[in-house]
Amino acid sequence: MFGRKKDQAPAPQAAPAPDESMDRSKDPRSAKGVPTPSRKAQEEARKRPLVPNDRAAAKVAARDARREEQARMRRALDTGEERFLPIRDKGPQKRYARDFVDARFSLGEYVMFIALAIVVLTVVIPTRNADGSANNTQIYVFGLFWVMVAGVAIDAWLMSRKLKRKLIEKFKSVDQGVVWYGTMRSLQFRRLRLPKPMVKRGEWPS
Repeated sequence: MFGRKKDQAPAPQAAPAPDESMDRSKDPRSAKGVPTPSRKAQEEARKRPLVPNDRAAAKVAARDARREEQARMRRALDTGEERFLPIRDKGPQKRYARDFVDARFSLGEYVMFIALAIVVLTVVIPTRNADGSANNTQIYVFGLFWVMVAGVAIDAWLMSRKLKRKLIEKFKSVDQGVVWYGTMRSLQFRRLRLPKPMVKRGEWPS
């Protein structure tokens, strides 16, 4: 009599109420009705390839980058901005060498113009006089040329010795190639030097 009726089914249990904290549709950070993407999906969306898949676009980007770098370098050669100068012109000792050379007068500045004038004279001056005798003027011109070469060499040597002494006084040592760098600059015409001179003649660096 106390037995349970076989045909009586157990009462169905009520389904648990949904956890509103797990309902992504109510997340204020997500759009209405759109589930919030997982962290992995967000990281993948933020990733950008270092090299574009389109090779043509990659070439255009590389060309634009080169042009921008060249433009910065040209501006640095005009303004002396250390950051964008070519490697051969970077460094405090090379900056000092440029200022030292630009502050002085060098015979080597005009060696190319004098050499060109001598070449023109050798073409214009005849080798013989009107009476058929040898014209020695060209000999004198070539002699003047070699005197000029000797003068330029002596001036460059004296300048390099003084530059080296000044570098040691200021920096306690001399980097390799700095003295030669200054010597080669002294052989260039002042207006054509790159980087452009930042000091006037007689404005010696401290």
